[in-house]
Amino acid sequence: MTTFVDRVELHVAAGNGGHGCASVHREKFKPLGGPDGGNGGRGGDVILTVDQSVTTLLDYHHSPHRKATNGKPGEGGFRSGKDGQDLVLPVPNGTVVLDKAGNVLADLVGHGTSYIAAQGGRGGLGNAALASARRKAPGFALLGEPGDVHDIVLELKTVADVALVGYPSAGKSSLISVLSAAKPKIADYPFTTLVPNLGVVTAGSTVYTIADVPGLIPGASQGKGLGLEFLRHVERCSVLVHVLDTATLESDRDPVSDLDVIEAELKQYGGLDNRPRIVVLNKIDVPDGKDLAEMVRPDLQARGYRVFEVSAVAHTGLKELSYALADLVATARAAKPKEEATRIVIRPQAVDDAGFTVTREADGLFRVRGEKPERWVRQTDFNNDEAVGYLADRLNRLGVEQELVKAGAKAGDGVAIGPEDNAVVFDWEPSLTAGAEMLGRRGEDHRFEGVRPAAQRRRERQAERDEAQREFDDFEPF
Repeated sequence: MTTFVDRVELHVAAGNGGHGCASVHREKFKPLGGPDGGNGGRGGDVILTVDQSVTTLLDYHHSPHRKATNGKPGEGGFRSGKDGQDLVLPVPNGTVVLDKAGNVLADLVGHGTSYIAAQGGRGGLGNAALASARRKAPGFALLGEPGDVHDIVLELKTVADVALVGYPSAGKSSLISVLSAAKPKIADYPFTTLVPNLGVVTAGSTVYTIADVPGLIPGASQGKGLGLEFLRHVERCSVLVHVLDTATLESDRDPVSDLDVIEAELKQYGGLDNRPRIVVLNKIDVPDGKDLAEMVRPDLQARGYRVFEVSAVAHTGLKELSYALADLVATARAAKPKEEATRIVIRPQAVDDAGFTVTREADGLFRVRGEKPERWVRQTDFNNDEAVGYLADRLNRLGVEQELVKAGAKAGDGVAIGPEDNAVVFDWEPSLTAGAEMLGRRGEDHRFEGVRPAAQRRRERQAERDEAQREFDDFEPF
């Protein structure tokens, strides 16, 4: 049964924002007490947070779909809806977040480091918040925004100071078991270790972590065997230790050729040239192993490697190796740049940035792209004429109509707001006024219907009064 998973595909969905409420306050002797619809609640976020107690991505392997809760809708009496609850997903230290194309979105290192994988939708405004001097009693409210939905990939790169690399059955698991308190599975057949093992080593005043990276064989960097699955765990290590088997039973292998093969795989994987190396000649408790170690030691030292002869079984040479690794780890830690507190960078919007773009496509359709127009469209109830009129007012004030005119749009041309896969398309009818002063009964807008007879009669009576006033002003007494 799988107990260690270091790569999963996760489907995350944030909560949707709650809809605003369109309500009018009513009580005895006050049948129309004004708008009192509350705002909708914000949808919950999906947040990835580093937790030191988590060491594998197994939970997300079995349950890859995660969703935060939605915000509650607003209610009458100025009651706003409850915000959705954030969904916090604990991940191991060293988790890398990528999109489906392989682009790195976040590198989560350090306890408590977090990343918002999916942003919750905004809650819609109620009609109380939409009331203004011209629109005293809005008959509509804004809809809540849908939350983000993303497919992401989580990759675990073990955070350790020292990485043990070498052929299967070279004795890496035995070595980590005697250097630390780790208890990996140990057997005398290849590929005994199927998951990276971590151990904590104390050498004097230095405490460091050591990792056993399994599965490295010729062709590992191209996906052969298990190597490609675990080579990523070497990336974060400060020191590389080549564990060479001096008592192998395979006639075509020797410690020097094993070292060359593993070095070739690390070079093809890339990014590890600057890591200090140490060579460990293991299994010197075997008579032939001791003789072979003494034979190849001068050749390895001539290449510039520090060589240690050890026996994990007999506990020989372990103290010297542990302190040598501690010195290299301390040097690497001292060379790291000092961590600075996170700086908040505020980038104000440019003065000449309208916040949207208007482009004409090959089929003659005009497409409007921008954060505000697209958000406003998502929050509009298109079953309510007044809400649609309010959207038209906002787009006009933003300058969308002027840009459409500059782009060559004419009355009746198709205009799409939003991306190609999720856009609202309508026939453009330019307006010369903002439109708020044209509103009649709540929930209606004259731009979307003919003039009502009552309104026409009012206009005719007003015209008659204006004509009578002009005749009076022009009258000259004898």
